[in-house]
Amino acid sequence: DPMYICIPVYLGLHNQGSYLVFYENSFDARFSFSEVATAAFEGGALRYYVAIGTPAHLLERYTELTGRAPMPPRWALGYHQSHWGYRTEEAVRKTYQGFEAHNLPLSVIHLDIDVQVGFRAFTVDPDRFPNLNGFIRELLEHGVQFVTILNPGVKASRASNLFLEGCVLDAFCKLPDGRFVVGPVWPGWCVFPDFTNPAVRRWWSRQYEFLLDVGVAGFWHDMNEPAAFITSGDRSLPPRATQHHMEGRGGTHLEAHNVYGMLQSQAAYDSLGHYRPQQRPFIVSRAGWAGLQRYAWTWTGDIECTWTALRQTISTVLGLGLSGIPYSGPDIGGFQGNPTAELYLRWFQMCSFITFCRTHSANNVEDRNPWTYGEPTLSIIRQFLQLRYKLMPYFYTLSWEASQKGYAPVRPAFWAEPTNTALWNLDDVFLLGDRLLIAPILQEGQRSRHVTLPSGRWYHFWDDAVVENQADLDAPLERIPVLVKAGTILPMEEGSYNLLPPTEGSRRLILHLYPPVEESCTFTLYSDRGDGYEAYRLDHFQVRHIADGLDFVWDSEGEFAFPYSQIQVQVHGRQVQQAWVDGAEIPVQENRIDVSDRFTLLHLR
Repeated sequence: DPMYICIPVYLGLHNQGSYLVFYENSFDARFSFSEVATAAFEGGALRYYVAIGTPAHLLERYTELTGRAPMPPRWALGYHQSHWGYRTEEAVRKTYQGFEAHNLPLSVIHLDIDVQVGFRAFTVDPDRFPNLNGFIRELLEHGVQFVTILNPGVKASRASNLFLEGCVLDAFCKLPDGRFVVGPVWPGWCVFPDFTNPAVRRWWSRQYEFLLDVGVAGFWHDMNEPAAFITSGDRSLPPRATQHHMEGRGGTHLEAHNVYGMLQSQAAYDSLGHYRPQQRPFIVSRAGWAGLQRYAWTWTGDIECTWTALRQTISTVLGLGLSGIPYSGPDIGGFQGNPTAELYLRWFQMCSFITFCRTHSANNVEDRNPWTYGEPTLSIIRQFLQLRYKLMPYFYTLSWEASQKGYAPVRPAFWAEPTNTALWNLDDVFLLGDRLLIAPILQEGQRSRHVTLPSGRWYHFWDDAVVENQADLDAPLERIPVLVKAGTILPMEEGSYNLLPPTEGSRRLILHLYPPVEESCTFTLYSDRGDGYEAYRLDHFQVRHIADGLDFVWDSEGEFAFPYSQIQVQVHGRQVQQAWVDGAEIPVQENRIDVSDRFTLLHLR
């Protein structure tokens, strides 16, 4: 406390039905829940919205109001490596080379404030990164994007062009007597842009151009509540004294605090969209409010490296998803302190199935590269990291679903069955989409765990064992329980861990079929180039029971060419004796059917 992100929305599960309430009020507030739910705001209008229905319906309505997350670039769903301590070009080079040497996929490296000149916004030290444009090209040749940090505090110095420009524009927050609001942040004494003024947002947007020109892929907004180094009291701007433009009507920081970071992200999003119209913006923001999802991802802040913090991550990410923000995740292993190999591994296993998968750590802790811990930790991390990349078609399709309906890919167990009261209070498992249930290990030395499941038949991902209702599942160090719901068509790919726009037909698609218990099941696979706003395609798959087996039907729409050169169907849970593709019999080997080209009907007996 104070929280980085405060969104006045809550969802209630009841036997009579579920509901969601959102208060369109950004003032400081206190909520209490007993027999009556009470919301008390410091000021502002009493304006709120109520929706009734299933959790899926509630998120559709809520994000219809507050906005939905756009499709991210495909590379953003890969693995991100970060550390407060990558001070030089050579340190970053050794990092990506280490991932290559250990056969570990890597898509993004984040640079913290130590790459800047005096911790100043929109700078990268030219002495330590003497050829930034060339180095970024080098990273791209190895499939790695470059993301740099940015804080909103502007050093109050006449030696800073940014400060002088802001003074001319009257861009900085002031006190009632007209003096600047000044606070200590990383560059020293700083002033703070008033992002509630559209002219200031436009000015701030222009500052990104230089770093975009040299190839920076995205930006990481930190300290943007905004935060200041104040030892007691409110660690932000003076709430009642700080004056804001508030889109022309005027107001104080009591109202502006919760929207400040979101409006900064809006300025960045507009900038990236303007200067790179053929690429999708990527922004990570520490602070935000309802609607942040339109502009940025977020993370769970500077958490400690404890088993308690690992468990809390599940509730935090689920809560963000139910608040409309589908892309979030923790610093794997925790930001502060040095996790044991076991804690880091269990954290990594869990985060392999969370949308924002990033390791980050403070500058006063030990290195947090996956190979730091030696064997067997390294080999297990490699297995899970490669699995995440194989699941990329599934992750990417869930991202498309989030952009269309507002559903977060990471969902609470009750999402699948909101009337099942046994699922309401589960905070130690989560769903990835509707079809995968992830049960992380959250205690030191734990090698098995109890799992409560939504109704129906579930398959253990690792060995196809059937599980229903409740079970005690093995969880040796090398794996955590991952369960697949019967009636699932799970897409996975092989061929490349490079998530930059692919060469057409350069990979193999494997459709893992877990047949429905009865009737039929469907899945729609979304594909496009991985960035930009060009052609896309939807491949619709349906599996239905017939008298002598299963029919697997494939239909598609859209102009984007099918991006896979090979197709394989892998059947789980039942033995396949024969297979026909569009009437022609083809071989079956160990329940696998290899198809050289797309088909209309695959019949399995």
